[in-house]
Amino acid sequence: MRIARIHTNHGPRPVVHDDDRWREIADPFTDEVIFTGPEYPVEFVRFLAPVQPTVVLGMAHNGSPAERARPPQAFMKSARTVINPGDHIVLEDHVGVVHIETELAVVIGRRCRNLTAADVPDVILGYTVGNDVTAVEQVELDDKMTQAKNGDGFTPLGPWIDTDIDPSNLQMTVHVNGDHITASNTDQLAYTITEQLVYLTSYMSLGPGDIVLTGCPGTYAPVKPGDISTVSIDGIGILSNPVR
Repeated sequence: MRIARIHTNHGPRPVVHDDDRWREIADPFTDEVIFTGPEYPVEFVRFLAPVQPTVVLGMAHNGSPAERARPPQAFMKSARTVINPGDHIVLEDHVGVVHIETELAVVIGRRCRNLTAADVPDVILGYTVGNDVTAVEQVELDDKMTQAKNGDGFTPLGPWIDTDIDPSNLQMTVHVNGDHITASNTDQLAYTITEQLVYLTSYMSLGPGDIVLTGCPGTYAPVKPGDISTVSIDGIGILSNPVR
């Protein structure tokens, strides 16, 4: 099932995909899908970020199997960095070089803490495409990555959530201005989704709509104002944002 959040004349609405239309639902985080009536043709839908998270986490040094030699570690991003497909990523001159990064984003479906491996499938609503924009020259200056990860528009999400996909072997690509830059696969992540969520929830609670950016296995590229950033994950979708 695909779940999205779209713009309507009555404000943002959650919807699920059904053939050539999106059907409005009451709440994407309940066990039962309740349709509320309105339907929207696929070709006229404008997608928003599929959730409005309270917590956005990213896994650090998780870009290759070799990084299992290092202990798992995460950083926090402000929820205010989350933007919709098509919104602008904003660059500031003083932060230096900025990279876009294709990442598989886990969408949490229910409140969770101290998960075991067996618990993990039940707390995941699904997966979406994430772009973990990073001011890479700031990383060495700030080990908490506050300066590197929290610019305006530094977390594009979308276009929708896929609830059924297997996250272990998904092709990931990066394009800038339509040019293919690089590709990799989620099978190159140092820590699996299950391992990441067990680790993270041993230190903090997560809840419905929260996001975990699971790592960048070499899927990055520098961007500058005027560029079009496009990150994609096979089986989920394509996420494009202009840079200014």
